[in-house]
Amino acid sequence: MSEAVVTAGNRAVPESDEGYANARLRGMRSHLLPLSFYERLIEAPDLNQVVKELMDTSYSGDLEDQLVHGRTAAVIDEALKHNMIRAYRKVLKFLHPNARMLLSTLLGRWDVFNLKTILRGAHNHVAFDDVKSSFFPVGYLSAEELEALSKLDDVRVIIDTMAMWDYPYAAPLRRAYPEFSKSNDLAPLELALDRQYAEWAASRLIGEAPDVDVARRILGMQIDTLNLVMVFRLLKADVESIDASGYYLEGGRVIRKEQFLELARLSDVDEVLDRLKSTAYAEALDAAALRYLENASIPVFERALEDLLMRRALLSGVRDPHGVGVAIAYLFGKQNEVTNVRIIVKGKAVGMPADRVREELILV
Repeated sequence: MSEAVVTAGNRAVPESDEGYANARLRGMRSHLLPLSFYERLIEAPDLNQVVKELMDTSYSGDLEDQLVHGRTAAVIDEALKHNMIRAYRKVLKFLHPNARMLLSTLLGRWDVFNLKTILRGAHNHVAFDDVKSSFFPVGYLSAEELEALSKLDDVRVIIDTMAMWDYPYAAPLRRAYPEFSKSNDLAPLELALDRQYAEWAASRLIGEAPDVDVARRILGMQIDTLNLVMVFRLLKADVESIDASGYYLEGGRVIRKEQFLELARLSDVDEVLDRLKSTAYAEALDAAALRYLENASIPVFERALEDLLMRRALLSGVRDPHGVGVAIAYLFGKQNEVTNVRIIVKGKAVGMPADRVREELILV
């Protein structure tokens, strides 16, 4: 992957003082919405009141730009997305170059998210507007490039177009395409994207500098999360007929290959949770197990792991108060805020009960 990702969306960035950048980030983080504000939005009688409340916040400018298209949940959602993208680019512009490189590496995961969204959209014949509404162009690929890819309605054409544009994800997707073509299952392509990102990001986070170590911890948790989610998915697969080692991603913080293969051979959720008792993920997964018993849904474990990753990222600012941890904490905090407001807006639009909306919120 080229260096372009480092300056995605913020070409020709100037040098910046690290202390000044962290002071700005602390100021920006102090303006993130408090729990009491979420409660006001949840208790608002309709979307008009939600808009009115948001107009008194940092979202006002983005709302004003979008409200010309109406006061629907989709319009508000678009404004929230724009605000988050704008905030990310603003931070990247004033960061010290070293911190900018580390943050850009972590933000590269959004390229994987966006490309998976495009491939799923093409494979399942999802409308262009619905695919576009899910983008978060804060990585290597611009909004225009993502839109161009999402207008293609064939997975092979999308991959070939990426290859023609010399995108680094094209080669691993081409290698995985025959398996996809044989099974008509997107899993091989999505695994190829995850592996490419993990290898590329790990190759950039090298060295013993404290800032690099902080970023590497977050990347390691991201990879552990992907590996553990794969273990839960394999519980429902015929593991005797597959090579589980092909599903393992190198670079995790806790889950090593031998442990992954041992977990992948198990056939019961309780067994997996028991084998993870001594790890940093045990408490979060045990708590999720209660919800799993209600509907036997594997995604509850994925949500629990992602919540834990968010919690650890938010703590980066405490553990690394003078380094890149401050920027990591802000970017994840902003993501958490936008996610929660989107949940409230969508819940309000479909008449979801307030208690159910509160249950869906993340880390409040």
